[in-house]
Amino acid sequence: MNETKITTWFAGAAIVLTVLAILLAPGRITPSAFLDQGEQFFPAFTNPNDAVTLEVFDYDEATGAARPFKVTFSNGRWIIPSHNNYPADAKDRLAKTAAGVIGIVKDDFRSDNAADHEFCGVVDPLDQAAVGVSGRGKRVTLKGTDDKVLADFIVGKEVEGRPGFRFVRVPGQKRVYAVRMNIDLSTRFEDWINADLLEIDKGRIDKVTLKDYSINERTLRIEERDNLILTRKDNNWTANRMSALQHVDSTKMQDLLKAIDELKVVGVRPKPTGISRNLQANAGGAQINLNDRLSLQSKGFYFTREGDLKSNEGEMLVYATDGVVYTLRFGEVLYGSGTAVSAGAEGGEESKTGAAENRYLFITTSFDPSATPEPPRAVDMSFMNKPDSLLTDGEREQRRIHTEHERWQRRIDEGKKKSEELNSRFADWYYVISAASFDQLHLNRRDLVAAKKETKPQPDSTG
Repeated sequence: MNETKITTWFAGAAIVLTVLAILLAPGRITPSAFLDQGEQFFPAFTNPNDAVTLEVFDYDEATGAARPFKVTFSNGRWIIPSHNNYPADAKDRLAKTAAGVIGIVKDDFRSDNAADHEFCGVVDPLDQAAVGVSGRGKRVTLKGTDDKVLADFIVGKEVEGRPGFRFVRVPGQKRVYAVRMNIDLSTRFEDWINADLLEIDKGRIDKVTLKDYSINERTLRIEERDNLILTRKDNNWTANRMSALQHVDSTKMQDLLKAIDELKVVGVRPKPTGISRNLQANAGGAQINLNDRLSLQSKGFYFTREGDLKSNEGEMLVYATDGVVYTLRFGEVLYGSGTAVSAGAEGGEESKTGAAENRYLFITTSFDPSATPEPPRAVDMSFMNKPDSLLTDGEREQRRIHTEHERWQRRIDEGKKKSEELNSRFADWYYVISAASFDQLHLNRRDLVAAKKETKPQPDSTG
């Protein structure tokens, strides 16, 4: 074989080997764990307004049970089923939460091993088969209409060394991701309700009455201690039975008004149907059965022999300029925290040992027409349907009087309507306020009325 043939043969062999190497070479291997990295968790969920239900389950290691919190839209209104169907102010907040859920992606694969779930804190709080109580996460479920699940995931611990990242797992799957999250997943009852409970502005309060009394719970006799009436005139507050050497402490009075304006509740309990129905109907002297009385007494509220509703820690009347009068009755102490206070959950954190003191509150409203005295009525209606050019001076004056009276009537109607709406809202519920709120509201004469500071006479400089 000559040299040219040998060279040609080797070249052909090299080409064949190269082709075989290409054909037989293994493909680039990408671990399946990383194939979905960067993808959205719930790609079909694109419109935050589709969410009408939020369910969050925390795990209470002390009781070994999941703590439920739920907000949903039902029968034309937002309610909190986990808190006795109390009305929620949830539309915007839920949409914001849903938008945050839509935005989460699988940022970083962490584990495919179920043994790592406890370390990452993504054990399902609803998994009764899971051993132990540690490592339970917070399970979050968003649903649309007809209970369609839009998103369902478990939020675990913070990722060490990566601020803003949490471990996340989808229930039923082993895989755990590190996920950047900026989602408000509050399960605090007070975060989901109307924060403006009384719907009153401190600048529109012109009278406050503090009724300081005690009640004999056996005989239902009332012992009156004081009846402090505080009245505002020209931005100055005065008190009944106040001497010329005394004044209302303006700083403490403003603190009281602020506490009324910003009153927040930390829990609710449903009233018996009979009590609610009577209050909604404003039925004076309505019959209250034994079970209703026992419910009231357990919260610190009593009907006297004369049929008046009293409370074991006195009461406060707040008079607004629109004629709405709020009556706040302070009842029994309630110890505890968390859902034991906010929803009355059985087996919760209610305890008299080392637990916070809270207080039952009973709220009603009424309307006082004397808040806006009636102006004179027009005595001559001849100006009606007359062009302005044909009106006499007397008719113009009658028209002015009539217009002012109509304006007064609208204020009266609006005040009555507001009182009725508030009373209807308050009628179904015993409220629970914190000890701090109670201390800010439950004041007496010594707290608010003080001696005037003596003004020393200035020395005569004329010499």
